[in-house]
Amino acid sequence: MEKIKLYEQNSLYRDNLRIMGYQFGNGKQSLCIVGAMRGNEIQQLYICSQLVKIFKELEEQGEISKNKSVLIVPCVNSASVNIEKRFWSTDNTDINRMFPGYAYGETTQRIAAGLFEKIKDYQYGIQLASFYMPGNFIPHVRMMKTGYEDVEEAKLFGLPYVLVREPKPYDTTTLNYNWQVWETDAFSIYSSATDTVDQESAKIAIDAILRFAVKKRICKYNVHSGYISEVIGEVKALKPVKTKKAGILDSKVKVNEAVRKGQVLAEIIDTYEGDVIYQVTAPEDGIVFFIHNKPIVYEDTVVIKML
Repeated sequence: MEKIKLYEQNSLYRDNLRIMGYQFGNGKQSLCIVGAMRGNEIQQLYICSQLVKIFKELEEQGEISKNKSVLIVPCVNSASVNIEKRFWSTDNTDINRMFPGYAYGETTQRIAAGLFEKIKDYQYGIQLASFYMPGNFIPHVRMMKTGYEDVEEAKLFGLPYVLVREPKPYDTTTLNYNWQVWETDAFSIYSSATDTVDQESAKIAIDAILRFAVKKRICKYNVHSGYISEVIGEVKALKPVKTKKAGILDSKVKVNEAVRKGQVLAEIIDTYEGDVIYQVTAPEDGIVFFIHNKPIVYEDTVVIKML
């Protein structure tokens, strides 16, 4: 294992920002895994830490293939992690909306440029991502529809679903999108949690990444074969279910639970008087794909996404 400083940004008031990478094996730049890019992505940071531990053991046992190298970047935005803030601490900008970056631009543009320069030539790229809304998902692999995407490759992770997303204009500045444009086969892995550690879903994500690496002959590792993945489109397959009232959210179902039309999915409780003021019901039969997990919700908030 070689610990590499990929980028360093000077700081006026705190210690410098350093993006550290852990490299395993030698030769072709085969696989790059990027973890916490936002300050609340603790689950993503944890998953990367466990992958560093596993690949260290694999390297010591000679189980990484010859002429293959793996780079793991556990954390891009340690400055925000340290103060428990999701975006860049001084101007609230999102590093994952700054790629491919600009070396002479704003701070987060320079960070994105410095990182991307070091990881843009890898054959495969995996980002442990989080959603813009707080909540829990069925673990899945997600990819942008750029014209460069390879859905069959995404199935090798063995996760239940491969979600293909039609990119919006703001998606063109994400790591996933730019990796694909620079001819890296890029995938985003979504675990169930973000700002907490969920051991069960972390294990699912770790096994999926190792399963992919084994099937691409990057390393040897004993892991079960996983699911036969179903490919779904974000717009056509996922139905958002909103609350019509603001209040305290009391979820009645769990992620990956099958529900029937008319079933109560959640109740909204009056914050002062404690009465149930709204029931969120299933508009049709389906499976709970996403659940909002913050205790307070506002009117017209998407609290459930059904598959």
